[in-house]
Amino acid sequence: MAYPDGHLGWLVTGHAAARAVLAHPDFSARSELQRRPIGYGSREPAGPGIFINLDVPEHTRYRRLITGQFTVRRMRELEPRIEEITAGRLDAMERLGPPLDLVESFALPIPSLVICELLGVPYRDRERFQRDTAVIASLDASAEHAGAATADIARYLHELVLRKRSKPADDLISGLIEGGELTDEELTGVAVMLLIAGHETTAGMLSLGTLALLSNPDQLDRLRADPSLIDGAVEELLRYLSIVHLGPTRTALKDIEVHGVRIAAGETVTISLPAANRDPVRFPDPDELRLTRTTSGHVAFGHGIHQCIGQQLARVELRVALNALLRRLPTLRLAVAQEDIEFRTDSITYGVRRLPVTWHPGEAV
Repeated sequence: MAYPDGHLGWLVTGHAAARAVLAHPDFSARSELQRRPIGYGSREPAGPGIFINLDVPEHTRYRRLITGQFTVRRMRELEPRIEEITAGRLDAMERLGPPLDLVESFALPIPSLVICELLGVPYRDRERFQRDTAVIASLDASAEHAGAATADIARYLHELVLRKRSKPADDLISGLIEGGELTDEELTGVAVMLLIAGHETTAGMLSLGTLALLSNPDQLDRLRADPSLIDGAVEELLRYLSIVHLGPTRTALKDIEVHGVRIAAGETVTISLPAANRDPVRFPDPDELRLTRTTSGHVAFGHGIHQCIGQQLARVELRVALNALLRRLPTLRLAVAQEDIEFRTDSITYGVRRLPVTWHPGEAV
């Protein structure tokens, strides 16, 4: 494939090859080596704390510290609070009444509030970081605009880190400060990365996941009849949608052979997660949504050492929110024709701009 700078590289679409590249230690994630499949993106070395663009051993250090705060136990302990947040959004939706935009009323507020509480970011400031995140993720934003948005959110979070250093609380940023191993600049970089990733991707999955279910009534009826299917349903929706649709990208540090293909040192490889998750060799009839499908090994969260650190939190949010939505609004349906829904294709993550829905008021349970 050709990259915007004219460089020729490789596109990986097969499931087995994608996992092989993502797990191989000689494929680098370092930003200064990468050509990206989009028009902007810094090739400067990753800033302090931006460990997604680092290799071992630097990546290992950050990952170890953050994993200590992002434990499965802590995510499970968050579940009652996520249930409370979800119930609050559904209450608000019922008060407003149909029709309404599910993105604005449900899919975006839930993960935004959850990640704010987890990190210790005031939710009242959500418009600022959501605006900056939209610019950073936009494929149409110039390098200057994306850089300015990144700088703005970094300034905001640096000020927050300084406040928490003098007055810590019970949150993830304060926990990292207490560990004493990260500088203020590193803490800021970590916070930027987690805040951006922690609400944008889950919001997209909630809205698209709802649309996918409403568009497949046989699968929706099956889930409503048997809510115990929700764990498998979430995994199938993750596979089926795979909303990170541009990258990840890696650079070969030396000549490497992957499934019979020789990739030379310095060449770029971009992995298509949606294509890998719809590889018919791994997932028969991959374009069909089947909530009881065996989805083990899907790469919606990536694979290898850079696999999404917040995946357990995302799973809890999706499970709780989708279950509650379908239970409380059993007559939920689209308020417009499906062909009138505008999809968000100009962002690093796939989604819908709005999802108009309606239901029969008074029939909620």
